[in-house]
Amino acid sequence: MELKKILRHVDHTLLAQDATWEQIRQICDDAMSYGTASVCIPPAYVKQACEYLRTRRVSGQNAAVTDAGDSDSETGCACAAKYPAVCTVIGFPNGYNTTAVKEFETKDAIENGADEIDMVINIGWVKDQKYDCIRDEIRILKAACGDKILKVIIETCLLTDEEKIRLCEVVTEAGADFIKTSTGFSKGGATFADVALFAEHVGSDVKIKAAGGISSLEDAAHFLELGASRLGTSRIVKIAKQQEQA
Repeated sequence: MELKKILRHVDHTLLAQDATWEQIRQICDDAMSYGTASVCIPPAYVKQACEYLRTRRVSGQNAAVTDAGDSDSETGCACAAKYPAVCTVIGFPNGYNTTAVKEFETKDAIENGADEIDMVINIGWVKDQKYDCIRDEIRILKAACGDKILKVIIETCLLTDEEKIRLCEVVTEAGADFIKTSTGFSKGGATFADVALFAEHVGSDVKIKAAGGISSLEDAAHFLELGASRLGTSRIVKIAKQQEQA
């Protein structure tokens, strides 16, 4: 698979606790230069990143051009294919905030300009089999998103296959746009087996995001072949830069 096509599916991600504005600005620049689907950044930087990207868009600086065959319907991108969406995280990384807190975080992020929201479910509720509570929370956050994209992180490394399958059903029933494997902050990240499981059990209107530990073009391509529409990673852009310099 062509590197350019893989990049169109990437949520170029920086969620480190010590992330600075200079680092966030750099991934915004990289996202525009390499044509990624989005930048995925901490909520505190959303407004600043949106204003920065808006300035870049107006001036038309270094925006990558997308191949005509790689449509937004394939990637599920919220923005015009030429520019990266701004994505942020809610209830991150543990997911055990109250629903009211997550709803406020979501509304605040949207007001600050976020195009996409990646929320973390309450894993304790999964273990308690409180699937109705999880479904209701997703619905509340989807309502807060309006026409913006909602991705639901279920943290697969902490779940059994039975729980993952049940959550595919819950995420579908709740009307979310994506189901996402991982935060990248727990015991493990995306696996081929989990993406294949999602593809088998999630609803037809729900896309798949693989995130956490995606470190090679071969792995990225395979996740897409298995059914993922998005890849949460920073390493693919780094590979693109290395190839340019070679």
